[in-house]
Amino acid sequence: MRQFRLRSRLILLCLFFTSSAGAYAQKGFRVVPLGVKGGVDDGNLSAYMVAPARSSEYICLDAGTVSGGIQKAVQQGVFKIPAQAVLKQYLKAYFISHPHLDHVSGMIVTSVEDTAKSVYGFPACINTLRDHYFNWQSWPNLTSAGALPALNKFRYETLTEAQEIAVPGTGMQVTPFRLSHTEPYESAAFLVRHQDEYLLYFGDTGPDVIEGKGRMKKVWDAAAPLLKAGRLKGVFLEVSYPNAQPDSKLYGHLTPRWFMQELQVLADLAGQELLKGLPVIVTHIKPAGKNEGIIRQELAADNHLKVKLIFPRQGEAVLLR
Repeated sequence: MRQFRLRSRLILLCLFFTSSAGAYAQKGFRVVPLGVKGGVDDGNLSAYMVAPARSSEYICLDAGTVSGGIQKAVQQGVFKIPAQAVLKQYLKAYFISHPHLDHVSGMIVTSVEDTAKSVYGFPACINTLRDHYFNWQSWPNLTSAGALPALNKFRYETLTEAQEIAVPGTGMQVTPFRLSHTEPYESAAFLVRHQDEYLLYFGDTGPDVIEGKGRMKKVWDAAAPLLKAGRLKGVFLEVSYPNAQPDSKLYGHLTPRWFMQELQVLADLAGQELLKGLPVIVTHIKPAGKNEGIIRQELAADNHLKVKLIFPRQGEAVLLR
């Protein structure tokens, strides 16, 4: 009897540790970059599929390039099913930071072959998609509102700032924040949550010092407690130009200097030591001339916070834990 009890306890312990290890393996987020550049690289524009680790239920943060990026991911072995199946089965919704073409063109072009999806954005973003793109002049109206007939394949979902919404079919929730992207335009940041873990995505944005709205500070205020609690698994932050770009010609973007100064705001709120090793995915580099090499060098030289700089490559998955 004693041996039986001991054996039972050992089995229970094994089950506990196996279960715990399985739960740990599920932690974090999987990111599949469909496009990573800003500006003129029309086959590789801002779009990031995001899902909980080991899940195949993704949202797409911006959508500059979609089908071409999925095809690259299939070629890299990230997905084991055909590209069209990834688009139709794995990708559940789009979150659009702002309606500039380098953030929406992939979604628009693929919409004819896509399945029903929700498109989330702030009111001004949704209005532009409705009035200027899906309007039967620029493109067929495959959405739920606007020029008739509205074919109702894509459903517009209007976001409210700082209000978390659940994304059906994904197990994720998203909280949106407004960003400044050169007056009168605006962009958005998305704080993505799965259970008790988060990642933070910034669309195009200028620094608070230049834009004068304090909008990035509001996002950092929300992120700082999560970083302190060890629940913030990564940040996506744009840097479009080298430091030589004059502040008067940033057009609502960051340089490496402003990139690091904005991260310093987070460090001041949460504690500088906590940023050491934090994964920061560098997005939206405009690849004109030698810009990309210069930007990489300038970011590395100014990385006194010792964040983990990640330069994503189209179609290559990134695991954030």
